[in-house]
This record gives sequence, structure tokens and C-alpha cells, in this order.
Amino acid sequence: MVTLNNATVLVTGANGGLGTEFVTQALARGAAKVYAAARNPREWDDDRVVPIRLDVTDAASIEAAATSAADVDIVINNAGQTTAGRLLDQPVGELKALMDTNLYGPIAVTKAFAPVLAANGGGAVINVHSVLSWIGIGSSYSVSKAALWMATNVLRLELASQGTQVLGLHLGYTDTPMTAGVTAEKNDPADVIRDAYDGLEAGQLEVLADDVSIQVKAGLAAPVEALYPQFAPSR
Repeated sequence: MVTLNNATVLVTGANGGLGTEFVTQALARGAAKVYAAARNPREWDDDRVVPIRLDVTDAASIEAAATSAADVDIVINNAGQTTAGRLLDQPVGELKALMDTNLYGPIAVTKAFAPVLAANGGGAVINVHSVLSWIGIGSSYSVSKAALWMATNVLRLELASQGTQVLGLHLGYTDTPMTAGVTAEKNDPADVIRDAYDGLEAGQLEVLADDVSIQVKAGLAAPVEALYPQFAPSR
């Protein structure tokens, strides 16, 4: 069973709202060291935090991080970005850039650190998804997160033989800089990360961090019109 106590953790996108919570709550749960990875790492007021440069879209950066952080037990693929506007209006180049960060980045990081995790006993990977993995109202962001969801399922199967737990974290709108312009009700990041770590230590493979994620996941078995009422037959 994976535990945060005495673990060495790597968090991508550590400077953001969820990233900061991943770092601070890992320490609160007894982590011995946390690599706070970001494109532009910042300083932290804790000797247990090791700032490390990691650009999830740069293969050389990923390989360098895996080499320098060879004591990692838990990898958290948190780095991500979003874009505005309709998928059909978005230049293909922008969509590719989004996929580089939200899909290919987590895959590349996991691939680079898989041997590290195996050498250290198996450990775990957490991939941060979204309720928009399951519903297409997020345009290109939904596309990228849906792809990441399936990648997580594949990685979970492929890493099982080396004893690596792969957990997918799904959440709705959460109060971070990424959602600054959203006026809807938002989750507290502290609650989301608490649930993620509780699930990790309980051996879970998926954590649904809020009611909207639970409801949308449950609706996947229903007819498409249940998720998209605008397509329901008129009476």
C-alpha cells in the first residue's frame, strides 16, 4: 500500500493552485522530500522541498528530471493548461500545443519515471483529469482530458506488473488561477487534494472529488441525450 509518510514525491505544475496543495499536503502527511517541478521553479520555505525545472513538453527536460530525481516514489502529473473558444475555431497548432501539455506531457513523464518507480518498489502515479474528461462542454480541453483519461487506463494496466498504482483524479471547477474567470461554484483546492491523497493511501484507482464528477461519471451508461439534454427529442 502506498503511503505519503517518508515518501519522495514529484509534483509537476507545482507553482499552481492544485500544485501548491499537492506539495504542502504531501509534507503534512509526512513526505520526506517533494520535488516541486515547474517550467520556472520558485523557492519554497521548507528544506524538504526541492525546486526542479521540468517542462512537460520538453523531452530533454523530462529526462534530466528523471535522472536527478531518481529517489521518487510518487509522481503527480498535475501540470496542465486550457484554451478558450470553440474547437472548430481553434487553429490546429493550438490544439496540438494543448495536447502536448495535457496528454503527451503526462505520458512522457510517466514513461521516464516508470523505471525509477520500479527500482524504488513500485510507488504510484496520480494523473489529474477533470469532469470534462467525460462531457464535451470544455471544447478542446475536454478532448485533451478525455484522451488523458484513456491514457491513464492504459498506463494502469501496463504498470500493474511492476506494482505501480495509477490513480486518476477527476474534479469539477476548482478555485485556482486557471478558473479565475469562472463565476460558478468552485471546489476548495485543499479539499480536492485531501481526497486525492486519501484515495491514494486507500489503494483506490480513481477519485471523484466532487458531486458533479460523481453524477457525470454515473451518467456515462445512459443515452447520450442524458448528458446533453439539448439533443433530447422534442415532445
